Amino acid sequence: MLLRTAITTLVCLLSLTSIVFVARLYGRDNGNSNNSLATWVPSFSTQDVQPCLDNPDWLLSLDLTYPINYARRDIIVNPTSDAKRLSVTKLPGSLFPRFQTIDLTDTTKVQLKDCKDPLFLDVPESPKGPVNASHVIFGISTTLSRLDDSIPSLLRWLPGTHAKLFVIAIKNDDVPEDSKNRYHSADTKAMSKLQSRMRALDMDVTIVHPLSKHDWFSQRYFSLVRVMYEHRQSSTQWISLIDDDTFFLSIPSLLKMLARFDPQQQFYVGALSEDWWSVSRYGMMGFGGAGVFLSITLAGIINSKYDECQERSHTSAGDIRLRECISWYTRTKLTNIIDLHQIDIHNDLSGIYESGRLPLSLHHWKGGGPDNKGYPLHMMHLVADICGDCFLQRWQFGNDMLLTNGFSVATYPGAGVKALDLDMMEETWDHPSVVPESVNTNGVDHSLGPTRPKLELGKDKIQYRLLHSALVNGTVRQSYFKAGVDGDHDTVLDLVWMHPPEPTSGLPQR
Repeated sequence: MLLRTAITTLVCLLSLTSIVFVARLYGRDNGNSNNSLATWVPSFSTQDVQPCLDNPDWLLSLDLTYPINYARRDIIVNPTSDAKRLSVTKLPGSLFPRFQTIDLTDTTKVQLKDCKDPLFLDVPESPKGPVNASHVIFGISTTLSRLDDSIPSLLRWLPGTHAKLFVIAIKNDDVPEDSKNRYHSADTKAMSKLQSRMRALDMDVTIVHPLSKHDWFSQRYFSLVRVMYEHRQSSTQWISLIDDDTFFLSIPSLLKMLARFDPQQQFYVGALSEDWWSVSRYGMMGFGGAGVFLSITLAGIINSKYDECQERSHTSAGDIRLRECISWYTRTKLTNIIDLHQIDIHNDLSGIYESGRLPLSLHHWKGGGPDNKGYPLHMMHLVADICGDCFLQRWQFGNDMLLTNGFSVATYPGAGVKALDLDMMEETWDHPSVVPESVNTNGVDHSLGPTRPKLELGKDKIQYRLLHSALVNGTVRQSYFKAGVDGDHDTVLDLVWMHPPEPTSGLPQR
């Protein structure tokens, strides 16, 4: 208790680095008025806390218009075996102090009138020791430029796992090079340079040319099976076909899932699309962006029938070509893992991210969203460095505010959170295409259900969305932005996630 009191006092006095929650209003029609703040911001008394000095100079890089409404809080996590990741964890009181209007035009030194004590959160313990995924080989078929662009996201899950990644790369997208239908080869020197750069980042990556210059996309994707199988080792148990925008949120959780299956048997592990129309059209197959995993035994069979499958299949989709080959030469059926996500639904995916569920994989995150700019998963996921599987975990504060770690803070005017069934996923996305006469009326019951209707932003739900996040001296600072409406200021919420300091090392410094 004394240590906790000391930490609290020192954090407040030293004004530690803040996590910035900046919530941006994605269009004026959301109607996120600051008048709603009164429903969840506590009353302020100058006797509650002593004024504290902050230096939020990182806000200058976020292209804000000053003055802004501002609040901040520090969070110290306590990993413990007793903590469980629930659908939502309820806590009394408020997360943030009352907002204050600040202007960084002339100075970044801010005298805060309200400085709340750090919040201590119990979180589940992360697995101890290094991750060993050396028995898994991943494969991607893409262009050299897209692979380069994917490095920030790959850095979040691949380094230090001992897993190998093989990449079949071409120069650009599928534009035939000549009348013989050959495709532009990537420059060998450029491939070697990118490979060296990725290996220097602790990623065991090998970049290769297509097996045939005449292979088009689905053939190159399917040929990953041969490339990975021929580079297997005695310890290899699984090969995995993924896209360059497949994102694994937790390799330990992924390995735990695979450990349920015997790689000496024939296993075809993946996920159906969330969109029932896509499933009804393309079949019961593992959709490639979610990640497809083949036991080494099944991969060997496919490799032995490689030429026949390439010749026999005429589909333009690689994951369909793979499913066809499996169905032609084996009796193996898909083992559907609902926590692997293809994400074949569109527009606002808040319902998925705010569901409280922890996916094994996410896909199609580079595009979409209310502003069509996608979701910065490589930044959103940084908080996992502090608290492991607490990414996208939900905490409820008081009666009407939810924190979805790494994605949003949302408040619910009127009836508050108690009016919602938080075990049901909010249907924030565009309604998928209808399958005639199907009982799957909303098109996602088989994958994302149970669901609840979409709330009206600015009326039933006020959402503050992550804009930026960064690692700073052993802490994670997050940044979210909400634009003001009808003359109101933009709003910035500031939080810093940190480990409890070692007793002998003192507190982390700015």
